[in-house]
Amino acid sequence: MYEITVISGKGGAGKSSITASLCLQEKEIIACDLDVDAADLHLLFHPQITQTNEFISGSNYRIDPEKCTACGICYQYCNFGAVDKSGDDYSIDAGRCEDCSVCSHFCSEGAIIKTEKHCGQWFRSKAQFGDFLFARLTPGEENSGRLVTLLRSEAKKLAKEKDVKYIINDGSPGIGCPVISSLSGVNLAVIVCEPTPSGFHDLKRVAELCSHFSVKAAIILNKADLNSEIAAEIKTYCKGQKIAEIAEIPFDRRFSDAINSGKAVVELEEATELKTILEQTWTNIKEVLHENDNSNTGGK
Repeated sequence: MYEITVISGKGGAGKSSITASLCLQEKEIIACDLDVDAADLHLLFHPQITQTNEFISGSNYRIDPEKCTACGICYQYCNFGAVDKSGDDYSIDAGRCEDCSVCSHFCSEGAIIKTEKHCGQWFRSKAQFGDFLFARLTPGEENSGRLVTLLRSEAKKLAKEKDVKYIINDGSPGIGCPVISSLSGVNLAVIVCEPTPSGFHDLKRVAELCSHFSVKAAIILNKADLNSEIAAEIKTYCKGQKIAEIAEIPFDRRFSDAINSGKAVVELEEATELKTILEQTWTNIKEVLHENDNSNTGGK
């Protein structure tokens, strides 16, 4: 089993569009949309949802007015200003609560009621290529990293049960908690980068993150013809960092046309050249993945 996570240092680099096309190159894979704050691959795959699950993480707190004696201990001890006071009435603002349990611990009357916190949902579905997992984190909720870890764990279980060789993850942009959770322990990180000043800057941040977690990295230079000078600088940097260049994809408005049609670009009949490039991109990814296999077996 091989796990690949496609990431980018910034939004708008074309990461999800390319990931969708890569998923359609293999007869059977398992795909995960790990951008749980803003999942979008399902808009291109139109999957049939087979299982809906609640994502429960952390706790909610409320004050039972029948038990509360208005002693003010919870109000006094809360360091986050989550306990509101109006006369002798106390209540908890869920938006400010940090789930530290101090109010519950010190309430001698047992007036603080603790309940499970529903932070979103995650889905198992069927797409053109096989199983597809994605999630919707409730806006404003935390623990995105934990939800990413859950999706990856479920994908690995499925891959093992069905003897599927490849898992392709669409990670979040940036270098935050969900990205870290989507990278740790994968076989390959594929970085999608565009040749712009911000694209190059964010590539370096993502590359440093991969290096920190000892994750092998490779690069897809998307919109490669936008700026030949910066593209050359990116190639030189990647060569120095031993980051394999998998593909160069030219700027092409058919990516936008495909998105507007709710499709991956390889599904457009008129995108023949892009199909060829993306087919070769997937072939190159597999070659990079299997380099270690070949070195361990003497190339056999």
